[in-house]
Amino acid sequence: MLAGPHRPAANHRSPPPAHDGPPGTESVPILMYHVIAPAPPGAPFPGLYTTPADFTDQMHALAAAGYHAVTMDQVWENWRHGTPLPTGRPIVISFDNGYWSQYTQALPVMARLGWVGVENIQLTGLPPSQGGLSRRQVRLMIRAGWELDTQGMSHADLITLDQAQLTHQVADARRILRERYHVPVFWFCYPSGHYDAAVIAAARAAGFRGSTTVTPGWASPREDPYALPRLRVLAGTTPSELLAEIAAIRGDPPPGPSYP
Repeated sequence: MLAGPHRPAANHRSPPPAHDGPPGTESVPILMYHVIAPAPPGAPFPGLYTTPADFTDQMHALAAAGYHAVTMDQVWENWRHGTPLPTGRPIVISFDNGYWSQYTQALPVMARLGWVGVENIQLTGLPPSQGGLSRRQVRLMIRAGWELDTQGMSHADLITLDQAQLTHQVADARRILRERYHVPVFWFCYPSGHYDAAVIAAARAAGFRGSTTVTPGWASPREDPYALPRLRVLAGTTPSELLAEIAAIRGDPPPGPSYP
């Protein structure tokens, strides 16, 4: 069911408390988006498309509910050093793969709210001619305050790779992005949520602070930073449904490994 044309009223609910514990104990929901566009006929994964109208309504509903988008690095600084987060309840809005619609559609909406996003880019397999971000667009996103992280070189199934291939996907991806864009790239995003002990070890060795999964839940400083949960936002999610889903997963257990 697609969201209606009306934007939620700014005062439709009382904002939640800005913080519910001592500095460094804040649990944070991480949302996961892919393409910000209507799904074309025959799209293999139509659930990964969010229309621009739906995305706009969702972001305004989050803001009206007291949320404020932050980056993974801001969350880390809060967890490790007690650095204050912006006023409001923190939430991370992350985008996978590196689709151009994340720049053309999502960035302007978030900029109007004074928000920033997290781009989990893959380095190959999604050129601009196939809807991927250009290097110029990535640089403009970084200039706008977005955080650049990665899913690796090619969105490969990491648990199927040998050590050399795994190092290429994880460590080389971080090195290339750091050299190309002059940003730290501290967070890895497991492609399709597939990871095991070897993948975690590769992320650690590459210098990543942690990694995100596709298991629903709120990220917490009490959990393994290399298995942080995220909530996938599916096509047709209404603003009220999104707020309810975020609230419902707050007490979910942290994700376990995606292997036996």
